[in-house]
Amino acid sequence: MATSLRLKYSDPLYQTAHEEAFSKPLFDKIQVVLPPDVSEEEFVIVLEKLAEALGNDAVFSGQGLRDYVDPYEIPESGHERSVPSAAVCPSSVSDLQAVLQIVNDHKIPVWTFSRGKNLGYGGPAPRVPGSIALDLHRMNKIIEVNEKFSYAVVEPGVTFGDLYEYCAKNKLKVWPSTASLGWGSVIGNTLDRGMGFIPTGVHHENVAGMEVVLANGDVVRTGQFAMSNSPSAHITKITFGPTIDGLFVQSNLGIVTKMGINLTPQPQAYMACSFDVPEFEHIEIITDVFGELRRNGTLPYMVYVFYIAEWATMFGKHSEWWKGEGPIPDWRLKEMQKDLDAGIWTVKFGLYGPTEVINAQFEEVRRVVAKDAPVGRLRQTLFTNKNGGLLEATAVDPLYGGIRVGIPSMWNIPMVNYYNLREDSVGAHGAYSPILPLDGKTVLEWARTAKAICAEQGFDFLCDFFMHERYAIFVTMLVFDKTSEKQRIGVDKIFNNLFEAGSKRGFAKYRAHINHMDLNAELFDFNNHAYRRFVETLKESLDPNGILSPGKQGIWSKRFLRFKHQN
Repeated sequence: MATSLRLKYSDPLYQTAHEEAFSKPLFDKIQVVLPPDVSEEEFVIVLEKLAEALGNDAVFSGQGLRDYVDPYEIPESGHERSVPSAAVCPSSVSDLQAVLQIVNDHKIPVWTFSRGKNLGYGGPAPRVPGSIALDLHRMNKIIEVNEKFSYAVVEPGVTFGDLYEYCAKNKLKVWPSTASLGWGSVIGNTLDRGMGFIPTGVHHENVAGMEVVLANGDVVRTGQFAMSNSPSAHITKITFGPTIDGLFVQSNLGIVTKMGINLTPQPQAYMACSFDVPEFEHIEIITDVFGELRRNGTLPYMVYVFYIAEWATMFGKHSEWWKGEGPIPDWRLKEMQKDLDAGIWTVKFGLYGPTEVINAQFEEVRRVVAKDAPVGRLRQTLFTNKNGGLLEATAVDPLYGGIRVGIPSMWNIPMVNYYNLREDSVGAHGAYSPILPLDGKTVLEWARTAKAICAEQGFDFLCDFFMHERYAIFVTMLVFDKTSEKQRIGVDKIFNNLFEAGSKRGFAKYRAHINHMDLNAELFDFNNHAYRRFVETLKESLDPNGILSPGKQGIWSKRFLRFKHQN
């Protein structure tokens, strides 16, 4: 068996960032953990079977598991440390089926992930300690990119960076969406309802056709992809009978091994737009005015809003912005608006398409803002192909482009180091990210509440939110130095207080850390948790041994339900 991983990334930028994230754990030694109800002798046999099926270089145990724990864990949170018993890296569907056969025979749970980069939410760490980490990063084929219909078909190990490079190398007239960090898996991010910034940026809404391996090794395809010869396999969600794709989003009912996902057709022009306001209370105006522009179709794509303190993390550490104790005071935040040429709140959005259409859209935004939001500053920069053709993403100034034209990067990774004070400090983060109705008074009240909760523990309010047509995903970033016990405890208190305050208002997180999945699932309580009972009924039928990611999103099989109450 292997004692160390091969390179996880061919791109040195991502490999270096990976090593930085996982090379400085709080605990140097990986404790030996056995799978639930399995003896040491039986587990030795299991590892031998896995090595025989996959090869010795695809099975890891002992200190070879350093890349399979949560790099941002908080020991003071009261949760048992989530350590796997082993890790396996299949390279194909047949490899995966072989793994499932072995773990079914021995009734050992696996914890599935594509790249393990869901950092801040547990990363690759399992919900049930002793599970085998099922790492799909070696299943990394780009199966198809269709230029005419603007879609791609990929395997779980394909990153945003991989897909972008493929399209650029082959000069395809498409822009793939990317999440904030390019090292993540396209499939992994999509299945956890992650987001990008361009027209196809709401990733889970742009899926067309999945291939899923069930717990028993059977392979299912969804939508038109369920036909063996359909030319429409990845151009529509429409199917015949029940639509089942959603059963595999944030799910432990199967393992997605292929996915079709829409890309944005390369546009003629792109306009980078921003709007900023000077006062905290102006978030109400932003929410109502831009919410209406989203709903009426003037702004058809994602509108992104950030608070000045979060934006400042990209340009310096907390100690560089404020020499005093506690959070940065409001008067200093006012000064920082001038330093950063930004508002207390800044809105960013892009317009994509024919130049004349974009100009017309912006003129309508200008008209509405002048009438309903005169307190703010509206700006735009237009990028076109001077020869009248399609716009190359690389022709857009990175200050205005980057992820907003589909070019992956690691642009916001410096944020995690915001509270680092010493040479040996190690930055980390968590998040509380509820869904809020896109109502100005509601969003303002929540922003005030969340800011006060952060301030109680001496932390800045670092937040942004993504405006859809009718709701916002409001992310409060919980950045901390993971070597500081005081900061770890403070961040844990902030999360718990935010969760309590949000729950009282009927808010639930759109995704959750492994330690918080049951908390969040408990909120969906209608009719004695009928939703959860329904999904767990499916779980028992599809996965009778309960081997697939037990506890994910608060969905448990009867075999492992005891772990819900232990942790």
